[in-house]
Amino acid sequence: MTLHEEPLVTVLTPVYNMGHFLTECIESVLSQTYKNFEYIIVNNCSTDQSLQIALDFARKDNRIRVHNNERFVGVIENHNIAFRLISPAAKYCKVICADDLLLPECLTRTVELAEANPSVGIVGSYQLSGERVLWQGFEYPRSVLPGREICRRIFLRGDQTFGFGSPTSILYRADLVRGTDAFYPNPSPHSDTSACFAQLRNCSYGFVYQVLSCERTHEASQTAKSGTMGRYSSAYLNDVIQYGPSYLNSEELAYVLNRQLKGYRRFLAISYFSGSGDQEFWDYHKSRLAELGYPLTRLQLLKAGVRAIFQEVANPGQAAGKLWRRFSPRLPDFAVRNKETHSARQDL
Repeated sequence: MTLHEEPLVTVLTPVYNMGHFLTECIESVLSQTYKNFEYIIVNNCSTDQSLQIALDFARKDNRIRVHNNERFVGVIENHNIAFRLISPAAKYCKVICADDLLLPECLTRTVELAEANPSVGIVGSYQLSGERVLWQGFEYPRSVLPGREICRRIFLRGDQTFGFGSPTSILYRADLVRGTDAFYPNPSPHSDTSACFAQLRNCSYGFVYQVLSCERTHEASQTAKSGTMGRYSSAYLNDVIQYGPSYLNSEELAYVLNRQLKGYRRFLAISYFSGSGDQEFWDYHKSRLAELGYPLTRLQLLKAGVRAIFQEVANPGQAAGKLWRRFSPRLPDFAVRNKETHSARQDL
């Protein structure tokens, strides 16, 4: 495609205090082999040099526009502000996180696939994270999957090597982004996954078998914070509840929900008995489970802990005794459960 034939792509970088990474991020966008793009950097009241770096680049390249929020907002709200700024003329939308990098052919390859397959609304690709290549569960050479098929596979198989991708590894069709005031539909830091479940009800998913982006992991990244807090479990449970009915029959939905709840409670039980969760950790998970309609109780945590012991130690009887003696005095003060409402759920 020549420049006149290339559809316009809006590239977005929401940023908060990422000055240490931002220069390389912007340079990776400007190094794209694809040239017909606008680049909008949305500064979320950074207190470091992020705004100045963005403005310096904007003075040198008229494709760059800097938006500076008047007030600090949450991570997802900042992304949704960015989505609302895309050009009406843009056919595609590409997010790059301020601490990530695009490889030079990223826009070219993802736009090529989307242009060749009009049913595709979201395009993913391989992504380098440290020494690992992510999203390897796809089956070459198949490059287009119906939305219903990929969402069912993600829900039913629970394959950690398979997924939509991260914001930096994905290209969106711009009409999908413009179709809603909040493209990332909930406040979870992993609302990008929820957006894919929401949009793929009406379009297909494409995949490019090439490493086209790099994720830079560090302690301040959302990925690191989510790993420490265990936020993936509640985010996925939310997606099962909200989007599962669109892709699964009643039996499949009950199976996936049961599996997710058991895994989540097991994770929390192990966290408690290993002493790895602080007060912030427990406040987060108690509030999230209550919001989702499955308040955490002493009985559920005890059951999950016993199951974990039976699965992982050689002498489950002795370990269960230790578990019981330690459980009663130290368990966090969970909200009183509604026995009538949640009695059936406690047996999941």
